[in-house]
Amino acid sequence: MTNYDPGYLDAQFNNRLRVPEFATHFQRWQADSAVARNLQACHLSLPYAADGVGSAAETLDVFPAENATKKAPVLVFIHGGYWRSLDKADHSFVASAFTPDGACVVIPNYPLCPAVTMEELVLTQVQALAWVYRHIAKYGGDPKHISVVGHSAGGHLAAMMLACNWKKVGTDLPANLVRNALSISGLHDLEPLRRSPYIQSDLRLSPDQASRCSPAYFPAPKGQLTALCGADESEEFRRQNRLIQQAWGKDCVPICEEVAGANHFSVLEALCAPGQRAHALALNLLAK
Repeated sequence: MTNYDPGYLDAQFNNRLRVPEFATHFQRWQADSAVARNLQACHLSLPYAADGVGSAAETLDVFPAENATKKAPVLVFIHGGYWRSLDKADHSFVASAFTPDGACVVIPNYPLCPAVTMEELVLTQVQALAWVYRHIAKYGGDPKHISVVGHSAGGHLAAMMLACNWKKVGTDLPANLVRNALSISGLHDLEPLRRSPYIQSDLRLSPDQASRCSPAYFPAPKGQLTALCGADESEEFRRQNRLIQQAWGKDCVPICEEVAGANHFSVLEALCAPGQRAHALALNLLAK
């Protein structure tokens, strides 16, 4: 049973307190991201709202595959930040880890809480993925081969995209628009976050919103999810990682692992390091 004591939950979710050197990770991400945008082809801040007139936050960056000779598999990376901070520009470095291997990488932004509700935020990512399906061929990507990877809050959103009923979004969209997903340190049950003052002050989740936006409460989707977290993360993050496999089953979530020696921030860096298990698992998704 989950411990809903507010003090306990704040301690479990406050990763910046748990990892004193967190700022060095952010500085490295920003520096590497600037290099990525300067050294490789990219198309920045493309609007993805269905009506084409969404907010400035409703934009995405596209990094075409390097030296592609055919349509490239598409990796959509959704950033974290507890749905209330960070930006796609902080995560361009993710593209550099996959475009040399022939992937087209898309990094969407989203409006942040509390300016939007959780449900509104989720729907912006639905629109981002719909845009990818409809337009990515112009950038060398294969719309029939879309995988979603997300970190932390982005891991939650990646699972939500896998579970989305795409036929209800648009009649032109295929039911399997998202072929598979990788949730890294994903948050799949939002009820504990609703009970954490550290998070709830910005998310402002109602009980119904927490339920409607928790992937662990959904039926297992038809696609496959890979679930990873750092072995050095808090017990609540590790519980959330195990929970999605328990909820969706091993047929849907065949791989549920903890990355040895990784904390909440370094686990994302493992995704981008060739030779690391997390990087290999992401490449495997793109190859399917």
